[in-house]
Amino acid sequence: MSKKLIVAALALALAATTHAAGEDAARDPAKASAKAPAKRRLTAQYLGEDILARTVFQSLVGEFALKRGDGELGLSAWVDLARRTRDPAVIARAIEVATATRQNELALELTRLWLQVEPDSTRARQTESSLLVLANRIDDLGPQLATLLAQDQANLAGNLMHLNAMLNRHDDKKAVQRLIDRVATPYGDLPEARFAMGVAAANADDLMHAQGEFRKALELRPDWEAAELAYAQLLARTSVTGAAERLGEFLARKPDARNARLALARLLLSERKYGEARAQFDILLKDAPDNPDLIYPAAMLALQQGDTNRARTQLTRLLSSDFADQSAVHFFLGQIEEEQKNPELALEHFRQVTAGAQYIPARARAAQILLQQGKLEQARALLRTTQTSSEAEKTQLILAEAQLLREAGRADEAYAFLEAALAKQPDSPELLYETALIAERQGKPPVLEKHLRRLLKLKPDHAHALNALGYSFADRNVRLDEARKLITRALELAPEDPFIMDSMGWVLFRQGKLEEALKTLETAYGIRADPEIAAHIGEVLWTQGRKDEASRVLAEAVKKFPDSEVLAGALKKFQP
Repeated sequence: MSKKLIVAALALALAATTHAAGEDAARDPAKASAKAPAKRRLTAQYLGEDILARTVFQSLVGEFALKRGDGELGLSAWVDLARRTRDPAVIARAIEVATATRQNELALELTRLWLQVEPDSTRARQTESSLLVLANRIDDLGPQLATLLAQDQANLAGNLMHLNAMLNRHDDKKAVQRLIDRVATPYGDLPEARFAMGVAAANADDLMHAQGEFRKALELRPDWEAAELAYAQLLARTSVTGAAERLGEFLARKPDARNARLALARLLLSERKYGEARAQFDILLKDAPDNPDLIYPAAMLALQQGDTNRARTQLTRLLSSDFADQSAVHFFLGQIEEEQKNPELALEHFRQVTAGAQYIPARARAAQILLQQGKLEQARALLRTTQTSSEAEKTQLILAEAQLLREAGRADEAYAFLEAALAKQPDSPELLYETALIAERQGKPPVLEKHLRRLLKLKPDHAHALNALGYSFADRNVRLDEARKLITRALELAPEDPFIMDSMGWVLFRQGKLEEALKTLETAYGIRADPEIAAHIGEVLWTQGRKDEASRVLAEAVKKFPDSEVLAGALKKFQP
């Protein structure tokens, strides 16, 4: 047992002894008299020493028991001591032990004892309130909260603001709303009370009531940032644009409201208004240029907009800051260096990604760089020595290794590797899908169909599996009606996917619906300029007799994708 623990026990024991002695004096003033007979003073002395000894002993027993992990004995010792001494410090310690051992009802009983001893103790009432929250006894909490608010007028505003946080763990949000309305309504002329009622209503999805309370709070305290933020967050549930507009108007009046500006930047990000979001982060960074929590999103925005130099500068700054996710920083710097044709620098960054969501992708990218350097076996070894924490991560590494083999021109080995992995995990959607695709490229359509049928049995709404199977039929010009049904379902699940649109265009072409096919393919190409989609457009135009247009489309696509084998094949096919 540590000296600190012994001292604490002694302090509590002495406090209890002093309290007990005080009670004795109150009951019998003669005991406190200096004129008492010597024998009586001596008896009182021995009694006090006996109380002290027993109290010290019992407190030490309790603490020793807790230290050994014997919660039952430790709790029993402290509860008995609390009831016997009725000392607030001892009672408080007994409550701590009871709470730690999940004896909440006993803790509540002890709190009531504490309030008997100290009826005006704010700490005791706070403890009781916390225990009632833990016990989910929200209906019993009202009187305690009302008393606490009334007793602590000096901190009334802060206490009102704290109400929702204190009750946040309670699942019955409607009950919480009723409780907060009940205890806050008497203080309705305070903006904090209106704010508390607004937050409670919002948490209970009572949106109209929440809006009304936030408006009242702002009437009482115009341009209150916390209330404006809460109101904007409420508006964002139904209209992100409306919330952004309100925050913009607020910032026009209060340009120094940093939290509001940050909220606006995040709303703009959610709306994919990257330029506007970036402008807000730039303003924030002027006032806090070294804030890593601002630098990081600003760097991500720069990446999103293709401003590689700015992104690299900001991310590099984060490496010398206290930003928590250094692995993420190294990952994105690795991506930048890889795109800038600096493979060694990229490799260095990827190897410093040691945790987080980017760990496995970073190892996969590092392996790709090693492959490009002609180090296939070293790349495979890197993947195979990567530590994983889940089956999903193991699967990611298997897929990455298969890709290495495929890109190294060892497609047969990649196919065998995936089939072997699939034999161990026959219900893995990822392995089923990837093995099906490589089987197609290996000229094994029955294998593709087998694996995709299995995948669709496991996941009937797997849009990419539906599309792959449908496209396989269309590309081979077989079972076109089924192909169209499969692709139609895929489009219902992912209506904006350009590759599924391409599949639909291709099956329409196979069915002789040329105008409909061309319209669908051009829509797909407008979303995503892809060489295969361009090749399909060229073929439809050529079939329509629009050979000059077909040649022009293919020639323009070749300029964009000079290394595309698909386009090269199409040009060769349609040359006069």
